[in-house]
Amino acid sequence: MNARRIQAIARKEYYHLIRDFRSLYLAFIIPLLLILLFGYALSLDVEHIPSAVVDFDRTPESRDFIRRLDASVYFDVVAHPPSSAALTELLDRNRVILGIVIPPGWSAELKADRASPLQVVIDGSDPNTAGNTRAFVTAFIAQANERNLLDFLNRQGRERIRPPVEGRIRVWFNEDLESRNFIVPGIIAVIIMIVGALLTSMVIAREYESGTMETIRSLPVQAAEFFLGKAIPYFLITLADVLVAILMGQMLFGVVMKASFWLMILASTVYILVALGIGLLISVKTQSQLVANQLAVLVTYLPSLLLSDFVFPQQNMPAPLQAVSKLVPATYYIDILNGLYLRDLSFGQLWPSFLMLALMAILIGGLNIRALKREGL
Repeated sequence: MNARRIQAIARKEYYHLIRDFRSLYLAFIIPLLLILLFGYALSLDVEHIPSAVVDFDRTPESRDFIRRLDASVYFDVVAHPPSSAALTELLDRNRVILGIVIPPGWSAELKADRASPLQVVIDGSDPNTAGNTRAFVTAFIAQANERNLLDFLNRQGRERIRPPVEGRIRVWFNEDLESRNFIVPGIIAVIIMIVGALLTSMVIAREYESGTMETIRSLPVQAAEFFLGKAIPYFLITLADVLVAILMGQMLFGVVMKASFWLMILASTVYILVALGIGLLISVKTQSQLVANQLAVLVTYLPSLLLSDFVFPQQNMPAPLQAVSKLVPATYYIDILNGLYLRDLSFGQLWPSFLMLALMAILIGGLNIRALKREGL
């Protein structure tokens, strides 16, 4: 393997990148947009749920209940419909997600120490939002019941009853339960696949379509040298995107890495090699830029987004998809990112994911060299 030949091929690809501004836009602008869009728009946190309350009771107790509901960070009382039919219309038009009906005589039943039911209606079209809304409103009503119980005990002159089991909840790793703390690191895996795999998927196919592949075959260039020379410029671009993503995540969203920065660079390096290898292998096999681009989206970008445990938990997937997800490189890279950003783990705890990425990089690199040798290099 000759370093000068590798350098010459890398220089040729570098000059092509400089002249092709569309590739540079794809390499730098799209990752920045993805970070901004995913960081600000994609959020799994459920807060400020639009709510409507029908108050048939109209007493100080019912108004205090509504005021406490509106003061919560989880609910925004945006409407006070006059009837249950009006509440149903608001739910049908997607104006509110939560509806509460306070019946007549509700506070009188409370003062008489009798059960006083409320009607709670939740829009279940989005199961995630509906499930969180149900949990929040259940906790809110439980707090109201606790206050009413204390008032009852005070009126009876009794001491406060302590529950036999007291749960003290402590959240580890993502203490604020902010979804952006794992979304922002996870988007780095998607960015690498976009820049690394999608760009390189057209590199060798372009040589076939332009007719220069015949000239390359006549040169004294080995398959491994050609592969490395083509990959080096895109490796540097992708690594630069990773550094920009780390910086933007910290400056814009306050997502700070807890573990070693150099361990992050090591993981990114191996993962970049996997992404570049997949893109170049697609390019060799398809020999068409259009087909290669479409196939790269199906093979790299979509699995990294959907099957890597980035947005959708793998344990909720069917067993066949869980098996397929083990073949997705982003699964192991996102596991490393979560360990570095959220859990403050070391290499000794993350080495299985590092090993899987390294094996994938070696395997895909070997397949590339074999495919290029079959093409006459």
